[in-house]
Amino acid sequence: MKIGLDVLGGDYAPKSTILGAIEAQKSLSGDQRLVLFGDQEDTIKRIAEAGADPSLFDYVHAPEVISMHEHPTKAITQKPNSSIAKGFEHLKNGEIDSFSSAGNTGAMLVGAMFSVKTIPGVIRPAIATNVPKLKESFGILLDVGANADCKPEMLNQFALLGSLYAEYVYGIENPKVGLLNIGEEEEKGNALTISTYPLLKSNPKINFIGNAEGRDLFSDHADVYVCDGYTGNVVLKLAESFYVVTLKKGFKDDFFDRFNYEQYGGSPILGVNAPVIIGHGISSPLAIKNMVLLSKGMIESKFIDKMKTAFN
Repeated sequence: MKIGLDVLGGDYAPKSTILGAIEAQKSLSGDQRLVLFGDQEDTIKRIAEAGADPSLFDYVHAPEVISMHEHPTKAITQKPNSSIAKGFEHLKNGEIDSFSSAGNTGAMLVGAMFSVKTIPGVIRPAIATNVPKLKESFGILLDVGANADCKPEMLNQFALLGSLYAEYVYGIENPKVGLLNIGEEEEKGNALTISTYPLLKSNPKINFIGNAEGRDLFSDHADVYVCDGYTGNVVLKLAESFYVVTLKKGFKDDFFDRFNYEQYGGSPILGVNAPVIIGHGISSPLAIKNMVLLSKGMIESKFIDKMKTAFN
């Protein structure tokens, strides 16, 4: 197994990514290797300075950086030696089994769609995230930003993608799927949700339990919550602010601690032909470590094969 990681992606890279990679490596077995994409000489030097053994990692020299403010498509094309472009090149060629980065989200989406491409039958991939429940578990919310405007058929596919992810990566048996809406009644909502409801209701591949309101998101009402990317991103950013507010107020609570993005590492792009994970721009070493371990889990679960079978 070879797990690709962009060393240059993120606001605190390469220091944060390298320290996270070192910690993640400690949880890998002998046949599992971390492949680091970045300035090879600088990366090896920093690993040694941190007291780790550089020989425990593989390297791909990719010294160019795609910044957060660059146009994704142009940057991928014009910077072939960037860490993100090189990562997707190796992923496409099967030289690594997964690729993750805390860098430019748009570039990660473009790279995923134009290199490894979407699984046949998938209209558009979706970005998923974890939302904590009041109890110790958590739910899956998607889409959270890949598709601002959606069609009902897309949300129907998101429901299946989220259900497969919850079942095979997190071991949630027969996950309950809810459609995020403004009311629980079937006829409630806007044109998108009203048109989506009957598609989900008649989908035999998911356990659809009906509409879910915003107040249900952190309860046991459902395991997977489906929405368009515009709505999902607003919800995600609001949820992330809860943790920040509790820190500023000096309030310590286990539930709110689980809003900390570091615990989940990153958000997978579901619906493409290889595990691709996007990390938070401000990712700490702990977040990077957990992003690598999520990549490992997705590879081990053979999740990509499960999606291909479901959409065949």
